[in-house]
Amino acid sequence: MSKEDTPYSYEQLEKFATIIKEKTGSFHPSIGIIAGSGQGVLVEAVQNAITIPYTDIEGFPQSTVAGHSGEFVVGKIGDKDVLVMSGRLHLYEGYPAWKVTAPIRIMHLLRIKTLIVTNAAGSLTKSIPVGSIVLLKDHIYLPGLCGNNPLIGFNDERFGPRFLDVSKPYAKQLRIVAQEAVAELGFSGAVIEGVYCMVSGPMYESPAEVRYLRSIGADVVGMSTCPETIAARHCGMDILGMTLVTDVCVFSVDDEEPPLTHEEVLKVSTKKAGDMKALIEKVVMKLK
Repeated sequence: MSKEDTPYSYEQLEKFATIIKEKTGSFHPSIGIIAGSGQGVLVEAVQNAITIPYTDIEGFPQSTVAGHSGEFVVGKIGDKDVLVMSGRLHLYEGYPAWKVTAPIRIMHLLRIKTLIVTNAAGSLTKSIPVGSIVLLKDHIYLPGLCGNNPLIGFNDERFGPRFLDVSKPYAKQLRIVAQEAVAELGFSGAVIEGVYCMVSGPMYESPAEVRYLRSIGADVVGMSTCPETIAARHCGMDILGMTLVTDVCVFSVDDEEPPLTHEEVLKVSTKKAGDMKALIEKVVMKLK
């Protein structure tokens, strides 16, 4: 196994965390936020921001996808210190699961206790239209069930246990806070709770696959989030997951729907990112 194929050691992750900590000044974030595709506007919610490009962290993986800028932003939302990851890593970029989730373990070493993870995804039912926000209550991690899981391999007990219970992947108390925030913002009709399914991508699903995913209980489908959720739970974090629905999946090969493109996903995500930004701001300010 080459050095490139060797998972980061605890000490290497500590080095990454130290570099970030040295650049964050007096901020001590306890809340981490991962911005989904086209949702870089979330960094605009951060006041007195300090930006740390991934390129400033020697040896840290780089985001290669449009809509993911590749930087950490540290500062304040209200009176809370936060760290925003603008530019997540994906399996389909060729990164192994342990590298995709390295930022989560770094957040843990920075003493972050609460993770808000967002994504752009497709709806598996016409009852969840484009523009909806889905608060995640559960997930189906298909790549993880098939061996592409960040917990495979050596387990460092300093992060978490060998065998992890994920019967409650997303914190109920955080969903309650989010629902309260939704009501205060006045757009409750566009927000529901649901189940997210992760596929590896990068292709969008065939109609037969769409029908299958719906049949096993998924409401929305995307290409991220579950590895980070698993790593965050392993580290003992509380997680709020939120999906912005950017398209409704095609259910039949005979449907006269135009081909879905990443550009269209980014277009919808950018248009609705203001709602996600307002919701996250409200949620963060309501956290104890």
